[in-house]
Amino acid sequence: MPGRRGSPSYLGHHLGCFPSAPACRVWDPQSCPDWEPPRPSPLLCRDMTLQNALYTGDLARLLELFPPHSTADLLLESRAAEPRWSSHQRGLWSLTYEEELTTPLHVAASRGHTDVVQLLLRRRAKPDSAPGGRTALHEACATGHTACVHALLVAGADPNIPDQDGKRPLHLCRGAGTLECAELLLRFGAKVDGRSEENEETPLHVAARLGHVELADLLLRRGAYPDARDAEGWTPLLAACDTRCTPPTTLEATAARCLQLCRLLLSAGADPDAADQDRRRPLHLACLHGYAAIVELLLSCGVSVNAMDYGGHTALHCALQGPPLALAQSPEHAVRALFNHGAVRIWPGALPKVLERWCTSPRTIEVLMNTYSVIKLPEEAVGLVPPEILQRHHRFYSSLFALVRQPRSLQHLSRCVLRAHLEACLPHALACLPLPPRLLRFLQLDFEDVLY
Repeated sequence: MPGRRGSPSYLGHHLGCFPSAPACRVWDPQSCPDWEPPRPSPLLCRDMTLQNALYTGDLARLLELFPPHSTADLLLESRAAEPRWSSHQRGLWSLTYEEELTTPLHVAASRGHTDVVQLLLRRRAKPDSAPGGRTALHEACATGHTACVHALLVAGADPNIPDQDGKRPLHLCRGAGTLECAELLLRFGAKVDGRSEENEETPLHVAARLGHVELADLLLRRGAYPDARDAEGWTPLLAACDTRCTPPTTLEATAARCLQLCRLLLSAGADPDAADQDRRRPLHLACLHGYAAIVELLLSCGVSVNAMDYGGHTALHCALQGPPLALAQSPEHAVRALFNHGAVRIWPGALPKVLERWCTSPRTIEVLMNTYSVIKLPEEAVGLVPPEILQRHHRFYSSLFALVRQPRSLQHLSRCVLRAHLEACLPHALACLPLPPRLLRFLQLDFEDVLY
């Protein structure tokens, strides 16, 4: 429901706190359509005929209710969508619907009734009225009604006014008309880097966080600063790497849009290694969510592969601590990319814990084990893998547990020595070695699904 809870001064003035107040203090379109109050504050309307016409967009009925010279500068009462617990006396709580205030213009704009919006504006509805904290322009942008946005802007609505949460209309553009609404706002003077009052987010932060590639592209073309920081030190690139899958979007689609956003921001000059207040970098977040393609993109930009956040976690730690959903993103590719760019190996004592957590991803375990010259697992580690996983990946786990505390193949030992020798320049040196492709892939820890 558009609008938020009204202020006590509005409620007290218009709901009959003064017993001697005349009846027309509450507006009645049938009895006094042309009457205008001598005070600047809007009238409170309880007429259900008017409200029904507004919600359904009944223009013919509204033309009757708002004849020429009448005013549409009104307040409407509505109830919150969900009941809330409230206490009017000490110790006495009740579940009630809180009353909220809105205006006819808010209702029409939020529902895309453009003809009604234009009628109300002609009847002197104030485009920047915000009894509940949002203007009608906020409502139109949040629902993606482009024609309503245009009508309000033409009527003088402020494209930079913050709502009750400190967000400007450009922060709220949603729905099918997102791009068109944003273009209109920018054309009418919206600040492309206007910040929200509390979080200090720019519209580019919001577009990146929501995975909206087209909107981010529009904002960057209009001059948005790619390295703007919010109150927590987050840049749009950090926000893009932290974008999460929300139904009905699939994990694959989310990862693809995140990759597009990162490429777009990096091409616009975004710092690939910018850290937030907790020293988390884009690489940390991409690893945490298992976005292997973004990990490889960031590594190709020369980011610090072993940089730690305030908790002492490197990107490799994040890759191995990701949620179960990260399995769908093939975490072994992110882990291999990190090792091929010089990531420091994890402490061998932590390997049993990693085995237990990632046993359903044997290729992740394979990459980890291939960075050591000896498989450093206790003999009882076989009990960490459930029997059904052992059976499903029998060939790999048989080779793993057969090599516990046993010497590895000479070929693998040679690989370990060469990688250790090239450690300082590993990502560049491996690509430059004049070796057959198969041997080069072996040096780059390519997957074989078995350990030798």
